[in-house]
Amino acid sequence: QVQLVESGGGSVQAGGSLRLSCAASGRTLSNYPVAWFRQSPGKERSFVAALDRNGSTYYADSVKGRFTMSRDGAKNTAYLQMNNLNADDTGVYYCAVARGIFITRRTSDYAYWGQGTQVTVSS
Repeated sequence: QVQLVESGGGSVQAGGSLRLSCAASGRTLSNYPVAWFRQSPGKERSFVAALDRNGSTYYADSVKGRFTMSRDGAKNTAYLQMNNLNADDTGVYYCAVARGIFITRRTSDYAYWGQGTQVTVSS
């Protein structure tokens, strides 16, 4: 059984930073695309960042240059370093593991999801 557990969320002032973690069990993260999505109040869950099996990263335009996704194979954990946060970054952040081997930005292509971690940015 695959389990993903996110942590690291919290409340910060605009301009601040947070690092989210996604600890996995039951599946080796380095063998599959892993992504972060977020869901803001009243909005659909949307793509934030992804890391493919080769270590290449992909970002939503709104977070490019501010967010960095990485992975620690020894810990089977993915991370999302978020810098220069703004109020639009507020939401629940979810990590997810893809069904297949290709990166996509569609939630339907991800089979396993964590429970989410809340990020609140105040201006």
